[in-house]
Amino acid sequence: MARGIDHVVHAVRDLDAAAEFYRRLGFQVSGRNRHPPIWGTQNHIVQLDQCYVELLGLGDTSRTAPHRPRYFSFGAFNRDFLARGEGLAMLALQGKGAADAAEFRIAGIGDFEPFELEREGLRPDGTPVRFAFTLAFASDPHAPAAGFFSSLNRFPENFWNPAFQHHGNTAATLAGVVLVAENLSDHDIFLSAFTGERELLATSSGMAIKTPRGEIRMMTPAAFRDHFAAEPPDTADGARLAALRFATRDMNVTAKLLEQTGLPHHARMGRIVIGPLAAIGATLAFEAV
Repeated sequence: MARGIDHVVHAVRDLDAAAEFYRRLGFQVSGRNRHPPIWGTQNHIVQLDQCYVELLGLGDTSRTAPHRPRYFSFGAFNRDFLARGEGLAMLALQGKGAADAAEFRIAGIGDFEPFELEREGLRPDGTPVRFAFTLAFASDPHAPAAGFFSSLNRFPENFWNPAFQHHGNTAATLAGVVLVAENLSDHDIFLSAFTGERELLATSSGMAIKTPRGEIRMMTPAAFRDHFAAEPPDTADGARLAALRFATRDMNVTAKLLEQTGLPHHARMGRIVIGPLAAIGATLAFEAV
């Protein structure tokens, strides 16, 4: 079964500043949430249509669990990622829980036990609600600085809220994510197994996978510079997550908002692009729906 994009983790060192940056971009940003002590992380959520951006920072990491056989530590991965820099750290796909963990094991892309995450939250009116997710992790040995997992949302009715998905910049959903790598062929088997999509499309800039929700593209650093006029992350140690592509209802509104905020941006190939120096290590691109 094919898996669509669920969310992307944007790891940052100053979570308050990142939330304010996304608000200046015209996004609604949730309040701060705290993960379990064994992760030691905190987040803000930017909801879109059936997918979201997770702004992730560190809290108290004194009890962060280490990696160990058959256990992927979300907290340790992001702690180590942030020790090297900021940017897009992890790609999560819509998942089936333990069934995904079994599929990843059979495909040889991850032998990890599923992780159960639960927490309580509040509705805007103060009513308490329960959130629960089952995460199944995968690993690409040619991309140690990029994290991959699927996420089964066990109480979607408590999580998704259409009122949170209306943004001043008119962004509707994620059109896709972009990875960069020196040798694209090192990653095709992994991406096919991870997404559940057998057909990888060759493009003029690299390769693409059309998932049930959004597109995953992989480009060389040179092709990325050409398409986004932005500097990609360092690929010396393997493939990296480089860009988010937001499908936007009204590009004129987006352009006007960015002009008013004074945030650095430029036009490239029909997109409005904010490069990694301004966007906390990531490249963010707005394009027409």
